[in-house]
Amino acid sequence: LMNRFVNTWVPGSTFKGITAAVGVDAGIINPDENLGYVGLSWQKDASWGDYHVTTLTDYGETVNLVNAMTYSDNIYFAREALKIGADTMEEKLKSFGFEEELPFDLTMQASTFDDDGKIDSEIQLADSGYGQGEVLVNPLHLAALYTGFANNGNVISLYLLYKGNPEPKIWLEQAYTPEAAQLIEKGLMQVISSPHGTGYGARREDISLAGKTGTAEIKLSKDDTSGTELGWFCIFT
Repeated sequence: LMNRFVNTWVPGSTFKGITAAVGVDAGIINPDENLGYVGLSWQKDASWGDYHVTTLTDYGETVNLVNAMTYSDNIYFAREALKIGADTMEEKLKSFGFEEELPFDLTMQASTFDDDGKIDSEIQLADSGYGQGEVLVNPLHLAALYTGFANNGNVISLYLLYKGNPEPKIWLEQAYTPEAAQLIEKGLMQVISSPHGTGYGARREDISLAGKTGTAEIKLSKDDTSGTELGWFCIFT
């Protein structure tokens, strides 16, 4: 009986589009750069101890933005998040409406990236890049942020009450640059249209779709074996 749309949840891989927008607009993520294959388990250096970021698919040597979106590569987005840095990530997420109330007819729980408003470690930053760490997102907020990819970087206001002749209103003007929005939209289209994409099962012949799947782990610690998984699918025409 829980109204899931009211609360916030770990977004998992659906957050990768947001990380990409931050990095591309900051001039840090070069979409054509090949980061190189580092295996299915990776850590920055020995200071991480036994902690590794893992991903599921070996898709070859070309590790760039579109392929990382298509195959949902956790390691790529962890590496790029470290390059972006905590300060830039925090600043941009706040500009996207994190830690503030959504302009909506009902009161929604605010999205956050940390329980104290500060990303505290490299590991947390890396995990945040692919939607884990301490990132919690309200589903309606995430839906709104995805509208920016289809509207040249402008994030559209959400509304609940029926309108006979609705006129779109902008909530966050130029949250992303048009170039970044179009680039990420291209990647999201590949997620659905490519036979290798994680969202290929939703592909249709009669309409073009773009989107991102996500599976978030809900557990108390990395060693917790009794946790659950939360499934997401953000998709638009």
